[in-house]
Amino acid sequence: MAVRPGQHGLEEPRTMRIALLADIHGNREALEAVLRALPSHRIDGLAILGDVVGYGPDPAFCVERVASLVEAGAMIVLGNHDAAIEGDASDMNRIAREAIEWTRTQLDPGHAALIRTWPETRRLGDALFVHASARAPRAWEYITGPGEAERSLRATDAAITLVGHVHQPCLWRLTGLGVAIAHEPLPGAEIPLSRHFPWLGVVGAVGQPRDGQTAAGYAILDLKRRTLLFGRVGYDHYTTVRKLRESGLPEPLAVRLLRGR
Repeated sequence: MAVRPGQHGLEEPRTMRIALLADIHGNREALEAVLRALPSHRIDGLAILGDVVGYGPDPAFCVERVASLVEAGAMIVLGNHDAAIEGDASDMNRIAREAIEWTRTQLDPGHAALIRTWPETRRLGDALFVHASARAPRAWEYITGPGEAERSLRATDAAITLVGHVHQPCLWRLTGLGVAIAHEPLPGAEIPLSRHFPWLGVVGAVGQPRDGQTAAGYAILDLKRRTLLFGRVGYDHYTTVRKLRESGLPEPLAVRLLRGR
């Protein structure tokens, strides 16, 4: 199912600099560190690209904190781990399923009710926000190569698509020949997004990076200047690891935070 205007609430942009947070995954320390870093970027908007819960030891805190941000005007879209709270987790791997089962015990009906209100996609001007792919948002396709990037870019008329899900930051450009070209972003550098090409930014993960770095990842989209900046901020991941181990969640989740992959 391709994403087109009207399916996801097309909105005119009233904010220009938008912070992009994806894959918080119940990691309180990482979320708080990113939120503390955002004022230095002079942002005037926030988009949360799904997977607020799953894997991490503080799902209730993260849902409540995100809910307060949404109430204050932030945009949010649903992630596959969020959807699994009241849905089917059978397509996930064993560790993810165990984490979802544990997370369900930590959330009350009010948390689940909040998650049910989160849409699959949001649109702001010529920017589309979706957790995984514009091609079929509920298929939860991972954009890890040019084929997946091309399918997502061709499925929408948005000039800029922003996603999470992969946990590794990357930027894709669709050439005039219809071929997706990957660009490895340099953290802290503003990347110009030429109007001549459609772009797809995979913003990385706040709560569980998998690119060999332990620092939390986020991005800043400037709609007026048409730039995308990928940022990183260190956080007390040792505290998160301790809480993970005390909770009884699978040990590989703690190891991931220590190794950043």
